Amino acid sequence: MRIISGKHKSKRISAPKKLPVRPTTDMAKESLFNILNNIYYFDQISVLDLFSGTGNISYEFASRGTETVYAVDANFGCVKFINETSEKLDLGINTFKSDTYKFLDKTTLKTDVIFADPPYDFEEEQFLKIVDLVFDRNILNEEGLLIIEHSKHTDLTKHAKHSYDKRYGGNVFSFFEN
Repeated sequence: MRIISGKHKSKRISAPKKLPVRPTTDMAKESLFNILNNIYYFDQISVLDLFSGTGNISYEFASRGTETVYAVDANFGCVKFINETSEKLDLGINTFKSDTYKFLDKTTLKTDVIFADPPYDFEEEQFLKIVDLVFDRNILNEEGLLIIEHSKHTDLTKHAKHSYDKRYGGNVFSFFEN
């Protein structure tokens, strides 16, 4: 995996092979950040990265100047790797080792962007539970976006907060907003 833009542009990061992850592809990540670049100034937003895995998305935001990045993952190895990489690259990412649903149910954070990359084999209800928790608990700021990455075989368009989808190969980013 590599950081596409910002102060660590083109920096390659190798995650340990034993981590239970499926990082967002560089092509899909670059497309996503092209969309976000037209909506936000990265140095003026805060980000919550759920199911953060290797920290791929968190590194990209931090490299582009986002100072407040929170990464949540239930796997100790993932959180440890994100902490080590963040420290080595001086990214300042705040990590939480937690089940995402429990985290969302208890957090008092409010952010501008929430990115969630749950396992692709989740049931539709598990994806939608993330959406419901984010909006029921009012975790997004007023003009915020929730982005969920999922496979093309999952359809989240029926949710009332769904705004649009962007497809990249087998990957889909579903956007939700107030």
